[in-house]
Amino acid sequence: MPTPAIKICGISTSDALDAAIRAHAEYAGFVFFEKSPRHVTSAQAAALSQRAQGRIARVGLFVDADDATIGEALAAAQLDVLQLHGSETPERCAQLRARHGVEVWKALPVATAEDAARAHGYAQAIDRVLFDAKTPKGTLPGGMGLKFDWRLVANWKGPVAWGLAGGLTPDNAAEALARTGAPLLDTSSGVESAPGVKDADRIAAFCRAARA
Repeated sequence: MPTPAIKICGISTSDALDAAIRAHAEYAGFVFFEKSPRHVTSAQAAALSQRAQGRIARVGLFVDADDATIGEALAAAQLDVLQLHGSETPERCAQLRARHGVEVWKALPVATAEDAARAHGYAQAIDRVLFDAKTPKGTLPGGMGLKFDWRLVANWKGPVAWGLAGGLTPDNAAEALARTGAPLLDTSSGVESAPGVKDADRIAAFCRAARA
């Protein structure tokens, strides 16, 4: 089985960033969503981005953000990828990709086969779909440590690259990979000691497990 790429999302400190780099994760995620315990300001993201330069790719996570918010974050953090985690349409995704010339990933909440099938509607508008767990109404759209039925996306063969998110931890990363064949694994709360507090040992353990 090919080795998956790994994204450590919700990084907000230099210690967490350094841990992800040491563990050879491919992507560091910065959350530009104020309701999240992992939220970073443009100034924080700029400092982290400078530290990450040339060592790990930088992903900015947004939830139904306006053009000004995305533009400011992109300029400050020199993002390599925009990850859209709200109700963004294919048209909105395509617009942002054309305007900014960076990769666009779309997170799709999955609870049913129909949810996963929505990815086909985004095929021409994005570079990667992230299948994530559907969270209860009125809660955060991600980072809640919830899993979904991996059988719904096992060995997914769609028109666009994909990744798996939602409740991934050092304890289940190897199983998730074996059961889905996901080319990318994305974790956030699964490598934390408390909401928003990344744990260097758990980051290292997750990356080891995913590559074992």
